[in-house]
Amino acid sequence: MMTRIAKLLLLCGVALFYTLVVFNNLTDFDSNYQFVHHVLAMDTTFPGNKGMWRALPLPAEHIVFYWGIIVWEIVTMVLLWAGAWKLFRALRKTAVEFHNAKQVAIGALTLSMLMWLVAFLSVGAEWFLMWQSKIWNGQEAAFRMFVVVGIVTVLMVMKDE
Repeated sequence: MMTRIAKLLLLCGVALFYTLVVFNNLTDFDSNYQFVHHVLAMDTTFPGNKGMWRALPLPAEHIVFYWGIIVWEIVTMVLLWAGAWKLFRALRKTAVEFHNAKQVAIGALTLSMLMWLVAFLSVGAEWFLMWQSKIWNGQEAAFRMFVVVGIVTVLMVMKDE
């Protein structure tokens, strides 16, 4: 039972994190928009780098990207809480029923890991050369979240006996 409770609580922890991220992005839109704006504009990358042709200079493009990230976070948050609810309801059921109840949670955690890996570490850091910026470099935070969510995912996929 303790392993099941640990899985549920860690999933709730990730869901809470996403709830706060969504709250912050919606109530202080401009702070994180500035991050997206500077990464996509590539205006703080190394001077004269050969990748500047990749930059997206139009604010409308930045808004679309930012709203895409926010929607991704909202969907992930909703699925995380739905997955937590399913686990909570299956807490005292058989091992097979509890394991089957993890599907939404596993999907949500995968969606989260994809956001950090694809949107931030691949597209942001490598395509838009975010790693070159001393000011707007979110690689460490993205990697940290990828690892945290990855650990919860590994625990979640473990079969219950």
